Amino acid sequence: MTDTNVPPVVDVHAHILLPALQQLVADADPEGFAVLQSLEVRRNGPESMAASGKMIKERWPQLMDLHRRLADMDAQGVDVQLVSPSPSHFYYFATEELALEVARQANQAVREFVDRAPERLNGLGVVPLQHPHLMVQTLEHAVLECGLLGVEIGSYAATPGDSDRSTVELSDPRLEPFWSRAEELGAVVFLHPFGCSLDERLDRFYLANTVSQPAENAVALSHLIFSGVLDRHPALKVLAAHGGGYLPTTLGRSDHAWKVRPEAHGCAQPPSSYLHKLYFDSLVHSPAELRALVAAAGPGHVLLGSDYPFDMGSDLPVDEVEAAALPSDDEARVLSGNARALGITAAADLATRPNA
Repeated sequence: MTDTNVPPVVDVHAHILLPALQQLVADADPEGFAVLQSLEVRRNGPESMAASGKMIKERWPQLMDLHRRLADMDAQGVDVQLVSPSPSHFYYFATEELALEVARQANQAVREFVDRAPERLNGLGVVPLQHPHLMVQTLEHAVLECGLLGVEIGSYAATPGDSDRSTVELSDPRLEPFWSRAEELGAVVFLHPFGCSLDERLDRFYLANTVSQPAENAVALSHLIFSGVLDRHPALKVLAAHGGGYLPTTLGRSDHAWKVRPEAHGCAQPPSSYLHKLYFDSLVHSPAELRALVAAAGPGHVLLGSDYPFDMGSDLPVDEVEAAALPSDDEARVLSGNARALGITAAADLATRPNA
């Protein structure tokens, strides 16, 4: 960022890997960790697991080496990355005590990583979605104690210890204190699915990623919309990864259900109207789909995202936005303006964090 008169290009979807956190969880709960690994094998299938293992090995320097990351950002034309832990670090099976330690260590690790290049980076922490009553204190740890811009959450969490595998959905009333506090703090809540409840139906052809990510986004965002969360918390900053999945451009059916089905009338307005209360990254891998996303959500609600450095991300995220041939003002908002409006900027640019 050599020209201070040019707004910085901000990538809001980039990850770091935390091997020490993985080791902590494996040591503290080896049985739970083994169950998680077994679940991943069952959901992805052996072919995808082998390919993913090879990919992580090849991209290990990008996940771990700061200098490589900064060089890649320069090559991409990205000035600032908003980094978040790999979603593999959610560990939603963890008990309360372990979940608190996971959140604390993850949040602190992200802060330490950001502090190595505060003029180029900022970060998001994590909260234990499986334990709603712990989410406010871990959110406050991430934002107020670690100085991060918000937290990353999954699309749902299985409740530990429940034999019927009941889940915590984003519509769960127990999350109300979390949504309230996130709104008060002005914290970004980055929705990033990991895993899919369709399980073995997606265990080949890499459907566990190509179908599950957009499907899980659509389900999670629908829970938010239909339950009225966005009515009760209109200033909430929810940012959905992967362009919000299938939801943004396929809401006609949801609007119709809202009109004709009483059980689908939990929100005050037609579901499609809530796209203007949500934010989405640009990572849809298609110029036509990006144009459709901007048209559906509005040019003020789409932000540059790369999913750096994973293979299902984009190595040239700025080029992909430019390939969509958006109007110049809209393109500038996606690349930089919308991030600035949400307060997403390099850590060094934030002299103080507002108290709340």
